Amino acid sequence: MDLRAALTVAEGLVFAEGPRWHDGALWFSDMHGGAVHRVGADGVVEVVCRPDDAPSGLGWLPDGSLLVVAMETQRLLRVGSGGGTRVHADLSSVARGSLNDMIVADDGTAYVGDMGARLFAEHPDHSVPGQIFAVAPDGGVRVACDGLRSPNGMVLPPGQATLVAAESGGFRLLRFARRSDGSLDAPTVFAELVPDDPEVRFSAPDGICGDERGAVWVADPIGSRVLRVLPGGEVTDVLASPHARPYACVLGGPDRRSLFVCVAETHGRPPPGAAPTGRVVVVDVEVAGAGRP
Repeated sequence: MDLRAALTVAEGLVFAEGPRWHDGALWFSDMHGGAVHRVGADGVVEVVCRPDDAPSGLGWLPDGSLLVVAMETQRLLRVGSGGGTRVHADLSSVARGSLNDMIVADDGTAYVGDMGARLFAEHPDHSVPGQIFAVAPDGGVRVACDGLRSPNGMVLPPGQATLVAAESGGFRLLRFARRSDGSLDAPTVFAELVPDDPEVRFSAPDGICGDERGAVWVADPIGSRVLRVLPGGEVTDVLASPHARPYACVLGGPDRRSLFVCVAETHGRPPPGAAPTGRVVVVDVEVAGAGRP
């Protein structure tokens, strides 16, 4: 299947990331556009908030409050009525690089990825190890896992006894057992990702989401594809995206069988005056989404 035939849900974006299906609507960040958006059932794209930093991962606390990752100031923001924000947690004293994706558990624990590298630097140092932080509902921060190679998208399967994370620099998905206090055990490998094109040297997973059969959909921007992977690494489905690179995905819609994919020509900040290439597209799939996001 080819994403060129997919329906466009939102366009004119600089770089869409962190898609979430919540409360009957699609939510996502426009990282380089500096805004968080919501697309309701009527198809209208509205601005939820404009943080004073590049937004990325999104999630909701048990009381319904929206949390937004502020990448370069290394903070977790809480969005109030009218789109105003306040600091939920400041991670700048413990983070090494740009914060990126996030998932929030039912108990309000937010898992936030630290890429290690400063992504917007002229020459990011990807040798710096990344981390995953566990942020308590009261804003308390602790390191849940260290020594990762560019941790990225995350999934909490049903029951939330485990967490699956994309390790972009390790070219694989990792699985963590999640303890009752929100901490994580040492990771095991969920799946090693192998390119399907002999000219592509590696598959670096970006945003991910899970389905009700235990598989994970993975956005692979280097390979210009979105793939469905089973535990152990078997690939069951591939959506090619030769026209634009896919960076994140989520299963949503009324039956959670709509796969929304964020695509763009590049992940970098565009030069001034450049036309935006970011879009969100959607295709129908067979197996419904499950867990978070």
